[in-house]
Amino acid sequence: MDESDMQCEVERAFPYSPQAGLFFNMTHEERIDSDRRSIYVGNVDYGATADELEMYFNGCGHVNRVTIPYNRFTGHPKGFAYIEFSERESVRTAMTLDETLFRGRVIKVLPKRTNIPGFRTTDTYLRGGWSRGRGSRASRVYPFRGCHFIRENGRARPWVDSF
Repeated sequence: MDESDMQCEVERAFPYSPQAGLFFNMTHEERIDSDRRSIYVGNVDYGATADELEMYFNGCGHVNRVTIPYNRFTGHPKGFAYIEFSERESVRTAMTLDETLFRGRVIKVLPKRTNIPGFRTTDTYLRGGWSRGRGSRASRVYPFRGCHFIRENGRARPWVDSF
């Protein structure tokens, strides 16, 4: 096994590009500028490679980096990618490729949004006092207060206490 074969094996085992580590050494302003020159590509085929995406979007402008996120447990791609261009105008050009076919799938192309530290959209159940504050917890946890469920034939139907 020569050196190029060993390099291919290492890249296959560790699919992240070496340029991805440079992102963590950037200042906040450089990250924002990088995000403004980047796009999100959704519904990407799971077998697509960074080189194929780079060739597909190369007509929009010079591509600096292609990032395909992988599931850390299974090692499979997540089905989307981020592409960073060298110029901001390339993002507008790439938007024209929205809803076009790439490897037999209709892709979604959007400008990449900048992450806001500490802001998560997945924690919506914490808002509105679901787990914070004293409030009337019983009405939140048990919305059918004073109501019992009777199971008949595998179906549950509410039965309200008369008091």
